[in-house]
Amino acid sequence: MPERRAGQALPHETTKRRGGWVLGWDVGGAHLKACLLHDGRLQDVAQWACPLWQGMAQLDLGLALAAARWPQAGQAWHAVTMTGEMTDLFADRADGVQRIAARFEAGWPQRVRLFAGASDWCRPARAGERWADIASANWRATALLAARRLPRGLLVDIGSTTTDLILFEAGGLVGPSRSDRDRLASGELVYQGVVRTPLCALARRIAFQGQSLNVMNEFFATTADVYRLTGELDPAHDLHPAADGAAKDLPATRARLGRMVGCDARDGSEGDWRDFAGRWRAAQLERLAEELQRLLRDRRRDLAGAAVVAAGCGAFLLPDLLARLDPALGATSARICDFGAILSPDAADGDDNGLRDGARLCAPSVAVGALFAQADNNKETV
Repeated sequence: MPERRAGQALPHETTKRRGGWVLGWDVGGAHLKACLLHDGRLQDVAQWACPLWQGMAQLDLGLALAAARWPQAGQAWHAVTMTGEMTDLFADRADGVQRIAARFEAGWPQRVRLFAGASDWCRPARAGERWADIASANWRATALLAARRLPRGLLVDIGSTTTDLILFEAGGLVGPSRSDRDRLASGELVYQGVVRTPLCALARRIAFQGQSLNVMNEFFATTADVYRLTGELDPAHDLHPAADGAAKDLPATRARLGRMVGCDARDGSEGDWRDFAGRWRAAQLERLAEELQRLLRDRRRDLAGAAVVAAGCGAFLLPDLLARLDPALGATSARICDFGAILSPDAADGDDNGLRDGARLCAPSVAVGALFAQADNNKETV
């Protein structure tokens, strides 16, 4: 993504802010996201492709790119959250947490702290004993920062691979979930996103040219193909190779969609393929709405008058997602808030708007950096 540099105020906290430079990191299995803060103010946000399953060299490359972009990294604190420990590069999640933590500590000794949930922080040396608190906690950082700014609401973070649906109120999170297993059970984690999700995960049957067809359970196409055809996917967020390794232009995209139902691109018009992409879009929205409705009913909550915080590269889906909910759940009176905007509601100039876009895309990295910058300097775990 392009450079986004400016000074943007982060939420006020009663504890003393940590002065100087802070880098916030979100180490995913497919992307490395990071931000730079100075004296609690957001300066820059960036994202790099990081297919961690291919080896730790991918993380090393991302860290080197960040260090080149931000010379302040050597004197900064590094606040780290992650989901990359789940990739099949590692023996298990504990192994992944420890190896990722060790990589950061090797680069910036004594300057690294790991987010361990509920604004708790852990030194890399303790990653082995606290791996369960550290693993895949990035959603908690984003939701906690939103909860500190807004009295009641829902975080909807639709990313490249997954969607987080997190309720918050009174400064904290609603519900007992602590792990991805918990959230898969509750519906707070839906393993679908707008870039990397295989299309065969969205529907078993789908209509093309008025005919209902079984879907081929093959890795022929991904959701990036859908949102490329609908014109909603920002090319800056389309960082991974297509399913067939071919081009990402519209003819190649149509060809990949065609393979899902045994067709070639020549079997339909441009309008047919746009309509087909819209049907995949609708199938994904149906699944997300189903999970969100179940979550709201299980937690006995509604969205009447609530803030719905939009984050992730798929935030463009949020209005249509809310429109699909049962009217009894109150979504029509909910207020959509951009995650980037809640950092500094009064910002209006172009640079700040660029930072808002970056903060929305890389919300967990911004959240973990902000939470660390606001942490009590005397807190024992720090």
